[in-house]
Amino acid sequence: MIRFILRRCAIGLVLVWIVLTLIFLALHLVPGDPAALLLGGEGSGTPTPEALAQVRERLGLNDPFLVQYWNYLSGLFQGNLGTSFRDGSAVAGFIATRLPNTLELVLVASLLALVVGIPLGALAARRGGAVDTGISLLTAIGLAVPVYVIGTVMVLVFALTLRWFPAGGYVAFTEDPVGHLSRLVLPSIAIAMGITAVLARMTRSSVIETMGQDWVRTARSVGLARSQVFQGHVMRNSLNPVVTSFGLEVGALIGSTVLIERVFNWPGLGSLLIDAVLQRDYPIVQGVVIVVSVLFILINIVVDVSYGLLDPRVRQS
Repeated sequence: MIRFILRRCAIGLVLVWIVLTLIFLALHLVPGDPAALLLGGEGSGTPTPEALAQVRERLGLNDPFLVQYWNYLSGLFQGNLGTSFRDGSAVAGFIATRLPNTLELVLVASLLALVVGIPLGALAARRGGAVDTGISLLTAIGLAVPVYVIGTVMVLVFALTLRWFPAGGYVAFTEDPVGHLSRLVLPSIAIAMGITAVLARMTRSSVIETMGQDWVRTARSVGLARSQVFQGHVMRNSLNPVVTSFGLEVGALIGSTVLIERVFNWPGLGSLLIDAVLQRDYPIVQGVVIVVSVLFILINIVVDVSYGLLDPRVRQS
């Protein structure tokens, strides 16, 4: 098992290096002079050659390409994500402030999806008939309706009409725990609906396939109870593809919460990224993309390890 984990970690490190390199190349292949774009965004007219030279020197754009690449990688491994074009503040500070908010949103939504999606899929596969049809219809709606539509409808119904929850905003947990949790409910549910539908459909398909295996019929024929076979054998052997789908969905959620953060005015990475793009603050854009990419890779490593724990054949292969 240790060799399996070390091998997955080594693959993850290679993927991180590839992603960091691609981000560096993408930023350097963008047409135009970053110094001219930066100075032009300040509304000061055409920048002078002296001003352009100063900005290029400050950004290290006059260094050779490989030197820039080395400084880029060494700075990242030291935790230096650069400085903001807006006020010269460290990008790591902006991300450190917003990242916990996004992770909290994703974590709560993921837990809701696990608690609801897997039992729904198992129930649909086990009962069949009208129950299966009803759950399949609900999951189809959850997959078809965009998340920003779900969020907007929830604000209209539960915040503006029923007044059960606040319409949006953010309050720190240390300042007002009840207010923080009440503002977390609606965006978490809105995000969770899509991944819940994915997990339910994947669980249903996997359980149905597993229940058709010969060894399930053999277990029933030797006298084991239906519930014992289902809970102790069918569900465990059905979870591998569900875990894979869950890991991919959670990784994607980290970078796709921007719409919900806008709808509910939640200060996370997504809203930080949009603001940075609008203000052409490229170091913040680069920092957010790097953090999201690395988190996605880490989540997939955890999923691979979980996959190996559930199925020993994966470790042996």
